[in-house]
Amino acid sequence: MTVIHGFASPASYRDGFVSIGNFDGVHCGHQSMLATLVQRAREQGVPAVVMTFDPHPIELLRPDAAPPRLTTMAHRTGLLQKYGVDCVIVLPTTPRFLTLTAEEFFQTIVKTELRARGLVEGPNFFFGRNRAGNVTVLRGFCTTHHLTLDVIPPVIVDEQLVSSSVIRSLIDAGDITESVRLLGHPYRLTGVVGRGAERGRELGYPTANLVDMANLIPGNGVYAGMSNIGERSIAAAINIGPNPTFGETSKKVEVHLIDFSGDLYGKTLDVDFVRRIRDVQRFSSISELKDQLRKDVDLARLIMLSGKQ
Repeated sequence: MTVIHGFASPASYRDGFVSIGNFDGVHCGHQSMLATLVQRAREQGVPAVVMTFDPHPIELLRPDAAPPRLTTMAHRTGLLQKYGVDCVIVLPTTPRFLTLTAEEFFQTIVKTELRARGLVEGPNFFFGRNRAGNVTVLRGFCTTHHLTLDVIPPVIVDEQLVSSSVIRSLIDAGDITESVRLLGHPYRLTGVVGRGAERGRELGYPTANLVDMANLIPGNGVYAGMSNIGERSIAAAINIGPNPTFGETSKKVEVHLIDFSGDLYGKTLDVDFVRRIRDVQRFSSISELKDQLRKDVDLARLIMLSGKQ
């Protein structure tokens, strides 16, 4: 797969089938669109192209209202590749770009630059200044210019409409199990390993303390997950929240990499969340805390290494 920032290497993306959107999370709804996109492209032997934006337009238009991201751009493009996309265009969002009318957007981006044969979008696709363009407007443009348009219906999983906003609410509440069901893959948090109080090491369970998180931090709790160090996949027990046993109130992200030893300070770490184990709680003694940590680690190991996800 080719990843392009801006409209470089036009031979990689022109004359293909295109989906345009933020694709934050690359969830089950997005995956339904991608399946149709790839099918259309394969039928005609042309590229399956996704155009996404960085940053999200709302971060320029209404920064105070911008939602936290579900995916870093690196993870997003990796997921898009997993689902068969040939080329991802990461378009820098600029004030000039946001002034384009719906018709200018279609003419400049879709017709002139992408030279798309057809588009695949969801029912809530909006484009152009003030979101004036919708799928009805888009269908009119496509008909006039002889492009095909597939509008993919919303995806419902276990009676729940799949959307990035719903998934954000679930992750914020700590409902990782339902989040993973709607995402169709584990939820990944990315951060830099910083120095903490090193109490975990003293307790026999050293942790990588994440700082500078790039996307949404799940709600407080203890979780089972997985991280990759080099080519090695390592099961993890993750604590998010304060350490009430030690009288702390600040929210922290502490990752215990099971059966791993090594220096990770200053490195970027991706952690995939799979299941919530329990609430954060205060223990009456250090001994009681250590017993619970052992149980947490054993359960996280079982969940991740037995495939019971």
